[in-house]
Amino acid sequence: MHVDEAKRTLGSRIPWICDNMDNDLKHALGNRPNSEFIIDPDGKVVVSREWSRPEELRSDLERLVGPVTKPTTINDLQMPSRKPPQKAATGIVKRITVPGNMSPLKITARKSETPHYAKLRAEMSGDQIYLGFFLDPLYKVHWNNKAPALTFDIKTPTGVSVTPATGTSEKVEVDADADPREFLVTLDGRSSDPMLVTVKYFACDDAETFCIPVEQEYEVSFERDRDGGSRRQSGDRMAQNRGSSGRARMSEMMQRMAIMRTLDINGDGEISAEEIEAAPESLHQLDKDSNDRLSTDEIRGQGRGGFGDPRFRRPSGPSMQRFGDPRFRNFAPERNAPAEPANGSR
Repeated sequence: MHVDEAKRTLGSRIPWICDNMDNDLKHALGNRPNSEFIIDPDGKVVVSREWSRPEELRSDLERLVGPVTKPTTINDLQMPSRKPPQKAATGIVKRITVPGNMSPLKITARKSETPHYAKLRAEMSGDQIYLGFFLDPLYKVHWNNKAPALTFDIKTPTGVSVTPATGTSEKVEVDADADPREFLVTLDGRSSDPMLVTVKYFACDDAETFCIPVEQEYEVSFERDRDGGSRRQSGDRMAQNRGSSGRARMSEMMQRMAIMRTLDINGDGEISAEEIEAAPESLHQLDKDSNDRLSTDEIRGQGRGGFGDPRFRRPSGPSMQRFGDPRFRNFAPERNAPAEPANGSR
């Protein structure tokens, strides 16, 4: 559904690769949020990066294929011109402040006869749980603020409680908007069983052909979702990341991420006691000039492509077997059978 909408919107005529709902391709290729790969005609990965770098990608393609004599322009694509759709306003409801280092939680949406016009995102840090209800742009809907506000109700497993267990979104003065409805609750206790979140809201389409009450349920597990990604930043936060100070913060964040990936041998997103014990050896592999010091370039692996970076060649662990999964060794069209999990839709 998402690929079809992207093709329609962009007028694309190129093949698309879409992961399945279990993210098998993402897991097999290293589980990174912004990785980058070049695959040759034989289906072999010839260049790989844990973080996309467009300038280096262009240089790699010129080295492997040759320079482009006539770069494609936007006009060459002959893409259809469409008026932007009329959407409900955003930036109306102020985003809440959440604790740092929140991790996404695994969520299972219970079957519903009505589409999930609003999607739940849950995150956790310490005893704080974030609940955010985000409208799915594919459905082209908005919140009708003349109708009853969104409400939620939480049922917890035995030995666990949350405060508050119920909530209602604040009244919004404008008639309609598309901002997320966000809440923070405090957790007391832990359980291997999920809590049940029931949400009620009115879904109204932008074309004003329907406005219906919706009630849906989500099971939220107290378990980190490694495919959960991160919340979109607000406009203010995005503005802070621009300019020299923003680039400095981004560089610092990238270094922390690189160190985390280096120490996280099994790729589960956490540093275990065994991985802490192995930290000196893991970090020593990055010391390319053997001076017993790590430079910024060595930490981030700059200039390293493919499997020369030690983070791509550890002997064991799920993340280090990402290119060993036989289902993903071959990407050639005539040998598509091994890549079958990548043909699902999202």
